[in-house]
Amino acid sequence: MKIGIDKIGFYAPHIYVDMEKLAEARNIEPAKFTIGIGQSQMAVAPITQDSVTLAANAALEIIDDEDREKIDFVIFGSESGIDHSKSGAVYVHQLLGLQPQARAVEVKQACYGATAGIQMAKGHIALNPESKVLVLGSDIARYGLNTAGESTQGAGAVAMIISANPRIMELENHNVYLTNDIMDFWRPIYSDKAFVDGKFSNEQYILFFNKVWEAFKSKSGLNLSDMEAICYHLPYTKMGLKALRTVIDEAPEEVRERLLENYQISTQYNRNVGNIYTGSLYLSLLSLLENKEDLKEGVRIGMFSYGSGAVGEFFTGVLQPNYREHLHIESHQRIFDTRKEVTIEEYEAIFEETLPRDGADIELNIEQDPASIVLSGTVDNKRQYVNKNS
Repeated sequence: MKIGIDKIGFYAPHIYVDMEKLAEARNIEPAKFTIGIGQSQMAVAPITQDSVTLAANAALEIIDDEDREKIDFVIFGSESGIDHSKSGAVYVHQLLGLQPQARAVEVKQACYGATAGIQMAKGHIALNPESKVLVLGSDIARYGLNTAGESTQGAGAVAMIISANPRIMELENHNVYLTNDIMDFWRPIYSDKAFVDGKFSNEQYILFFNKVWEAFKSKSGLNLSDMEAICYHLPYTKMGLKALRTVIDEAPEEVRERLLENYQISTQYNRNVGNIYTGSLYLSLLSLLENKEDLKEGVRIGMFSYGSGAVGEFFTGVLQPNYREHLHIESHQRIFDTRKEVTIEEYEAIFEETLPRDGADIELNIEQDPASIVLSGTVDNKRQYVNKNS
């Protein structure tokens, strides 16, 4: 039985910062952002968007009534959770109007959470072939204003429906994974901003990729020539390229050219959204699928997932017949076309605007946010969500 991605969608907030202007405001050479790390724009989450609303908006465009009846498992991958106890999946389940006979859980391991969710979903579908699983990767990357990590912030979510007989991609079973207890990136429960050892994290990302790639080749018997493309977790778009370059010489010249060309295509969305942690790998995959029009059915795509702390995994998927018919290219393009650029001053003000930390009630102006699903405020320590379509 084939199991894999039947539908995939994403959402990013309606406002963004231009990275050249951010560099200039920080007295940094703009090329360090646009070329050095490979970022052009950075999505900014207003106070009316959090990891729950981003995930729900990403899923809203891809689900239909049949999905609402068949989805019996919601897995919410995030490191931007809004509650230490209640999962974001429960909120999303209600906001989307899914049938009540369903499981709903949150999975956390830095940027690896959505990948773990997909693997859990595959096991569930193997036991329940008529079921569908909604897997969400939703995050807001925050390092702080005027910090070294500021240029690798971002906000957004990717939603995927995992099912038997998938229409977009069959996920193969040659997975290789690796765990090691390191401190390259972390966010203590008392902090709303992350801490990172940037140089060490980059080194570990590449080391993890090299280790799982070698193990994958041994386990599967496949090599670079068997890959049409490799998509990477992208905290910034140059990161995956650094990893790819460490193995690219294994391939013949025509394969090297193909992989490098397809890598650049896979980074287009991430370049203009920024780091979305758990969703970054799958935004890269979506960018490749939607921006490379001649990507043929039946080809194999490699995927490298990395979550600091750290867990890494390499796995593959095979594109299914007529997969492009099941993409949402126009609606995703509309997200980019309708976004509004904010000034650096506006961005800084938005960044500093947070919900009350003392439990006070607050009512937010949701009319300024064009999203269908928004956070309208807090009452009695409870977040209030609104689906404008309901």
